[in-house]
Amino acid sequence: MTCQLPSDCLNEIFEYLEADKLTLHSCLLVNRLWCEISVRILWKNIWNFKSSFQQHDTLRIESSIISTLFACLPDESKELLHKNKIFISTPTSKQPLFNYAAFFRALSICEINRMVDNAFKDKPLISPLSLKDRNYLVMNEMIKMFASQIYSLKKLSYRYYYNINFSFPYFPGVKDLSELYCSSNLPSSFFHQLSKVCHNIQTLSIDFQDHDASNELKEMISLQNNLKNLTLSTFDVSWENIIPALKNHSNITKLYLYGNFDNLPFSFVSLFPNLQEFIFSFLGGEDFENFRTLQYVNFSKLQTLKIPYQCPKPEYIIKFLENNGKNLKKFHISESDKAFNLSIAKFCPNLKNLSAIFNNGESDVLKTIFINCQQLESIKIWCGEGLLTEKEIFEIVANYSPNNFCELKIFNESYTGISSEDLECFFISWKNRIPKKLLTLINIKDDYTYDLDDFEENRKIIEKYENLGIIKFRTIEYEEEEKGEFYYY
Repeated sequence: MTCQLPSDCLNEIFEYLEADKLTLHSCLLVNRLWCEISVRILWKNIWNFKSSFQQHDTLRIESSIISTLFACLPDESKELLHKNKIFISTPTSKQPLFNYAAFFRALSICEINRMVDNAFKDKPLISPLSLKDRNYLVMNEMIKMFASQIYSLKKLSYRYYYNINFSFPYFPGVKDLSELYCSSNLPSSFFHQLSKVCHNIQTLSIDFQDHDASNELKEMISLQNNLKNLTLSTFDVSWENIIPALKNHSNITKLYLYGNFDNLPFSFVSLFPNLQEFIFSFLGGEDFENFRTLQYVNFSKLQTLKIPYQCPKPEYIIKFLENNGKNLKKFHISESDKAFNLSIAKFCPNLKNLSAIFNNGESDVLKTIFINCQQLESIKIWCGEGLLTEKEIFEIVANYSPNNFCELKIFNESYTGISSEDLECFFISWKNRIPKKLLTLINIKDDYTYDLDDFEENRKIIEKYENLGIIKFRTIEYEEEEKGEFYYY
């Protein structure tokens, strides 16, 4: 006699498999109950499901998703599309086994729009509608389906710059929305509707497009009860008029600012005394003079600070570190300034993770950081022309890194690198360290730089010391590394 676990127990077990989509996918074939539970989890966030596959499978997966959703459309939508000679092949002529649209808990309007575009790509236009109007009609019917079928939506991404301009229907499922990614120039009716039913957004990301925030957007922000994570991104307009709506959200713990010019107000950051993570990511600016007021503000809970591109004046950041460096655990900076790097050693004794650039002749600065930052576990360092060499970095890491140190990331911007003899010398030195600790060595590469394992002799040495349990080596793409560090949905 077989014993079947209750569905709620199976559901809890399968939830742990959510990150392993391929394994979860195999559960579909066990029996009806397993299939029902698995399919709900697989479809609640199809964007994660897509990313589990290689790039060459993406179009096939997207086509399957769109054809399945097309099959789920209500009869009146199908009739409307057929009337306009709009056809998408479906997996079966029968009604789908499940109403897949109802399983969505994360919805990206932009991604759905892109997949619809791809579904009709290279297909002859037999509809009396224009290409744009045809795709618009399909999108409109799908959005109506989602709005009526999804009873509990957790994540919504809806940005206007994909030329989507439909009227967002009444959507009761957004009452449970906890993550919203939007642009400032969405129709005011969209934000007005959210203001009525959605008050529990914890993660909010706004792209400022074309114009400032509308009154409806500001009202929607003001009405949130538990906003924790805020991302503001702008490339042509200021976010100044949204600041009054943020004054009631002192509990924000993560703040990400993105842009391409420096004439922006930054003093509003002081509204968030509970800030734990701050990313300041800008291109096209100069001195970011408006950052000046922040250098004196104390954020007693700040643990992560990342400035991946252009930096405010070094003296501003140095003063900021003097006030806030003691509690920092993670600090990433692209500024190659000796005085600035020395301030890291002076003001950030509890760092565990550091990304920094050291100019040629600054080996003593790196040594000082290792000596003063005894909690350091991981460091990412650029090397190459005008910077410290790989050989210098390896020697300093072997001799001066603290006991807990266990991860070294190297990005070599030059076309030359360390010799096989020097590489093995580093591994031997690491092997002889006390206490012994496995070192994860990560080689960051792009199409124009030297890779640590480019040469066969280096590969043999790396493999030898991996087999001995001294190191763990892997290579990652520069874009992958940057996306992991600074990407926002």
